[in-house]
Parts: sequence; C-alpha cells; structure tokens
Amino acid sequence: MRALVLHKDGDDVRSVIEEVEESRLPEGDVLIDVAYSSLNYKDGLAVTNTGKIVRGEYPFVPGIDLAGTVVESDSPKWQVGDKVILTGWSTGEARWGGYAERARAKAEHLVRLPDGMSLKEAMLVGTAGLTAMLSVLAIEEMHVTPDRGPIVVTGASGGVGSTAVALLARAGYEVAASTGTASAHDYLKELGASQIVDRAELAEPTSNPLGKARWAGAVDSVGGSTLAHIIAETMRHGCIAACGLAGGHALDTTVFPFILRGVVLYGIDSNTAPSEKREAAWARLAEAVGDGAFAGVDETISLADVIPYSKKIVRGETRGRVIVDVRA
Repeated sequence: MRALVLHKDGDDVRSVIEEVEESRLPEGDVLIDVAYSSLNYKDGLAVTNTGKIVRGEYPFVPGIDLAGTVVESDSPKWQVGDKVILTGWSTGEARWGGYAERARAKAEHLVRLPDGMSLKEAMLVGTAGLTAMLSVLAIEEMHVTPDRGPIVVTGASGGVGSTAVALLARAGYEVAASTGTASAHDYLKELGASQIVDRAELAEPTSNPLGKARWAGAVDSVGGSTLAHIIAETMRHGCIAACGLAGGHALDTTVFPFILRGVVLYGIDSNTAPSEKREAAWARLAEAVGDGAFAGVDETISLADVIPYSKKIVRGETRGRVIVDVRA
C-alpha cells in the first residue's frame, strides 16, 4: 500500500511517500480501504516535526482523520462494504493514521458514515468539524440560545474556527469571528460572521477579572491570554467551549467570572468523546453539509502535497479545510 511515512534519524524527521507492507498496520478488528483524509494543524506539526505529536514508534504514518470502506472485519458491528469514519483515539499520534491507502482500527473507535454524506464530505468535516460541532452542542447544552447575544469564535480562519462560524450561523447565532488574517474577512462573512474582531484585541491581557460583558459564549481554539480575556468578558451564565491551545496552554484568570457571573468553561475533548456524543455530532454535521453550510471552505490535495502543505498550515497560510485524496 502507498503511504506517507515519517522516518526519524536522531532528532531529524523526514517525510517520504513509499510502498509499505500491509502487515505493518497496527492491531485492530477492522481493515479499511482509505479514500480520504485531511490536513489539520496537528498533522502539520507531526509532518514538519515542529511539535511533539507522534507518540508511536518510527517509522510512522500520520494523519488524524480518515474515511473509507470496510474490507475485512472481525467485529459483528461492521460488515464488508460499510462506510466508516475514524477520528481521535490517538489515530495519527500513537496509532498509524490516515495518510495511507489502508488502515486498521478498533471496532469501537469507528463511526458509521451518516446517510446523505459522502466519504469526501466526511473529511470536509473531519476532526476540525467534529470539534466545532461538539463545541456548539456544549453551548446549546448550557442553554445559551441565540437571543442571549453574540458568540465569539477565536482562530476563526482555521479549520475548527471556520467550521464553528458556519455551524453557529446556521443555528441562528450572531457570530463574531476573531482572526489576525485580514484576507479572511470576506470569507468569514460569507460563512455567516456578522462582525470581525481583530485577534490582537482579544490577545491583550486584561487586568480586570470582570470586564465589560460582551459575549454570550465562545468557541476558543487559541487558549492562553485570549481565553483569559474572553472569560473576563463573558456575560452571566455564558458558556465558553475551550477546544485548543494555538496561543498557549497557560491560563491566567480568577474565579470571579465563574462564581459572580456563573460563567461555564466547557472543555472539548474530541479525541476520546464517547460514541453517543460522536453520533449526535455527526448527525448534525450531515444536516449542515446537506444544507451547504461548508460550501467553498475546502481545498483538495494529493498525498504527496501533504508534505509542502504541512509547512503552510503550521505557518498559518491555509484557510478552511484541506482534504487529502489518499489515492491521488
């Protein structure tokens, strides 16, 4: 099978497209013919060796998402010909991932492709879309309705952020898209953002633990001082779905927003989200895809293109979703 393989030589990691014996795939109940994967920020870090993403042994096949067709199954849950999606569960980090023509997975880690969604559309969504939808579901779970006020989305021009903008707008929310990419403003407005907030404005540390209440909620993929700033400016009983740390993992805040305004900080873990949450999220995502919520937010590349595009995504030079046609 053809695969993108990472080889480690000392501290250096090189990426090579090569033929790999199928017998080297990890253990699992289900063998999958992979049709599509996607390129996420985490994948870019793994391929360029600029982040400690890979925890498995080298040589290693990255790619945290995949969608394909079952060709062998030792599990009664899955039959040959079933269309499946695999995201999370340390795929592309500790277990070989989606940048290969075949993959082996544990039966309980797979999700059935929803009716009305193609394998390519599933990777238009991918981990980024699943994370965004889990964030929207968290905001809804905390009873933050569209009439409560605007929802701010940080890192809005990225995969998670752009998808969250589209999903929230589709659900009727007023969306404030925060980005430092001036060229993405029109694109974000096309997705449904009603206002653009400069990334620098929210990245500025705030000295007031209870600032002016601006946001009914947030989807934050940045973390760090941006998240601290948003917490201080969230309205009473607002909900912040924290799903990333592109701006840092440290959080300098106080308990005041939580105990005086009832603000909820809701952590989003798309890696090990339970099956029932995944299925609910994918069902909603299929509806959004069917309604054209993500039209024009993707680019399709070949497996070989993953190597140069990984450098681009790490530098912040991509927007929306990058789909990988594994067989191209």
